Amino acid sequence: MQDRRQGARDKVLYGGVAEINDRGSTMDCVVRNINERGACVEFDSTAKLPEQMTLKIARKGRAFLARLIWRQANKVGLAFRIMTSDNHVSDLDERLRRSEIKKRQLQRRIEELIGQR
Repeated sequence: MQDRRQGARDKVLYGGVAEINDRGSTMDCVVRNINERGACVEFDSTAKLPEQMTLKIARKGRAFLARLIWRQANKVGLAFRIMTSDNHVSDLDERLRRSEIKKRQLQRRIEELIGQR
């Protein structure tokens, strides 16, 4: 296969989720390489994928509106149309941090109360 990319891609191993239609259907995937213009993504199955999808990469807190460019076995090449922040992931991270702080505070209080017996 001839490489027609305009820029080099970084080899990565990120977990991702592809939203494949407007009703919220998703498929887990693995991002194999990526740059600001596109990515190579691997799926577990060779299911029929639409021409457009949203690719979310939680580790990076990013979501991409993408267009399918090529397909080979269970791998596809995507061209990004729009990149956005995945605010849902950021919100979850912040809530988790607050919960962990609250948990530590409660554990200290429990230890204080046990020590007062």
